[in-house]
Amino acid sequence: MHLAYPAVLAVLLFCTGLYGVLARRNAILVLMSVELMLNAVNLNLVAFDVWLRDALHGGQALTLFTIAVAAAEIGIGLAIVLLVYRNRGSSDIDRLRDLAEQPAGSDGAAGSREAQPDTGAEATA
Repeated sequence: MHLAYPAVLAVLLFCTGLYGVLARRNAILVLMSVELMLNAVNLNLVAFDVWLRDALHGGQALTLFTIAVAAAEIGIGLAIVLLVYRNRGSSDIDRLRDLAEQPAGSDGAAGSREAQPDTGAEATA
């Protein structure tokens, strides 16, 4: 078997996944696109392992490791997406920017009160 066939298929899978990550707004579709990209890497690892006739089968071992990491990533990522959907009612990635907390001194009133010393206590002492 030629190495070009699985390599071209892996490139197509990776490009499809990259498009999905860059163009989609739904968090679940982005996670699925990341999985496509990881599967393209797995395909390349196995194809090069077979092509090089590696006695230790390093490509297949790395593929198993990648599958385990991808399973953990999708489990944690899906849990986070479901929690955000439960709290906000949407899994739109653009709306997730609202999750960032504002710095403590960003509002003018609280920051100006903390910066001024208490002059009444100094006058009585």
